[in-house]
Amino acid sequence: MNKTKQSTQVAVIGSGPGGYTAAFMAADLGKQVTLIDLDPNPGGVCLYRGCIPSKALLHVSKVITEAREAADFGVKFSEPEINLDALRKWKDGVVNKMTSGLGELSKRRKVTFIQGRAKLLNGTSLEIETGEGATMTLSFEQAILATGSRPIKLPNQPDHPSVLDSTSALELQDVPKSLLVVGGGYIGLELGNVYTTLGSQVTVVEMAPNLLPGVDRDLVTVLAKQVKSQFHAVLLNTKVVEIKEDPKGLCVRFEGGELSEPEQVFDKVLVAVSRRPNTENLGLENTAVKITERGFVEVDAQRRTAEPTIYAIGDVAGQPMLAHKASHEGRVAARAIAGQKVAFEPRAIPAVVYTDPEIAWCGLTETEAKRDNIPVEVARFPWGASGRATTLGRSDGVTKLILDPETERVLGVGIAGPGAGELIAEGVLAVEMAAVAADLEWTIHPHPTLSETLMETAETFFGHSTHIYRPKKK
Repeated sequence: MNKTKQSTQVAVIGSGPGGYTAAFMAADLGKQVTLIDLDPNPGGVCLYRGCIPSKALLHVSKVITEAREAADFGVKFSEPEINLDALRKWKDGVVNKMTSGLGELSKRRKVTFIQGRAKLLNGTSLEIETGEGATMTLSFEQAILATGSRPIKLPNQPDHPSVLDSTSALELQDVPKSLLVVGGGYIGLELGNVYTTLGSQVTVVEMAPNLLPGVDRDLVTVLAKQVKSQFHAVLLNTKVVEIKEDPKGLCVRFEGGELSEPEQVFDKVLVAVSRRPNTENLGLENTAVKITERGFVEVDAQRRTAEPTIYAIGDVAGQPMLAHKASHEGRVAARAIAGQKVAFEPRAIPAVVYTDPEIAWCGLTETEAKRDNIPVEVARFPWGASGRATTLGRSDGVTKLILDPETERVLGVGIAGPGAGELIAEGVLAVEMAAVAADLEWTIHPHPTLSETLMETAETFFGHSTHIYRPKKK
């Protein structure tokens, strides 16, 4: 076995959005950095098998949907011809362009990138398996864990090629005639959206009484109407108890809900119930790093673990499991290592569901306010009163503000409708800057745009929105 030894100031294990952001920031701050990952270039699950390929496919879905909806405007297109080989090639091209670009940025920053599997030996060294029996020992001054997460399987889930997870679903091997999506969360709904648009008969099953459990109901209602019209069926309060092979495909047995058929056969099943942090097989037992009952690494405000030389960011450091949260944590950890006084203490972390329509929210939600008995006022603006939404033929959306009744400060923002993921950034800024309703009201927004709905929502709070008549109660 070939063994070598190297040293570095900062070792980053995992090169997803959190890992490569931390590595690049540390390098920009003058540190000698080594970045380690199993893939040939930085990017992680997000770029290779998650955020980016899924959004590429969702864009295709959007184009197809808009072409079909154009018939309502008097413009009719023929049904699209789907070339799966070309579609996969385009998706993979997007991924390769971004990951190779990150590889080039690593070189320019003089970040040493090592393809291999890392395992901590103690608080100052790790071992890297680089393939073909070769190993490397790397000593470090500080390390950052950014190993991400992986899909959770169902109990007794069969190991069958027709049982997909979020990774294999994005490979788009074919378009099954019938597809069961297990899980009504954002991953299941996004991928279900892609497959139904491409021609699959999609059924979604969710154990909870609503899709997107935990998200404000008025936002989910906008999406639920579209989902019910697009998907073959939506089964709520329903649990999958068995998946077994059948001569015609996969036979799935359900419990709960109001089912006329407790057993149904599908060509493929996509399991998208949740994800778990990758904290196993990292050698954490060789350090003082502590793990919670749910498998997350315990960290402080600087993302430092109980082992003073080791930091943790992203999915392994706790909820929410979002790429942009990981990136921000990566910057915090890198700056802390460089000796700067920093802390991870955001007032708002935006969340986006990239379905059609999109749903986005940040800060305090109405659901959380009710659960925790926090007094709030909620202002809403229906997109039926938005000129821009009407020109798009998408007037079913809504924008809402969660406001402190005493100070009128913006505590949270929620948006449902096309482009919600782009619009929510203004809401995040409002929450972070402790803006009050009048700040949004008096900020001139371009007309006609969907961004105007944030201004008009603030106006409804004061009872004088131009495009809806809703006087403020005295």
